[in-house]
Amino acid sequence: MPTYDERLRDLEEQLRHDDPGFAEAMSDGTPRSPREYRRRNAWLWLAVGLAALGMGIAMGHGLLIAAGLVVAGAAAHLFDPQRGRLHGRDISSTR
Repeated sequence: MPTYDERLRDLEEQLRHDDPGFAEAMSDGTPRSPREYRRRNAWLWLAVGLAALGMGIAMGHGLLIAAGLVVAGAAAHLFDPQRGRLHGRDISSTR
């Protein structure tokens, strides 16, 4: 049975492998949010979708309204920090 220190070392190595930027920031003493909580792309796509929706409403163009709704809806899924997990298992293709 591994000791407490060995388990901590394994956990540290796993963290360093999964998100090296976060691990480096933690070792430097300047915390950085983990990759799961950085949502810059989600905000960008949401803004694009809402802009397309607004332009579609202003112009009265149904296809642009539909495209804006689809893009905004798809961007909402990017805000989910657990989107890479399915039934308690990691899905490596979404990382």
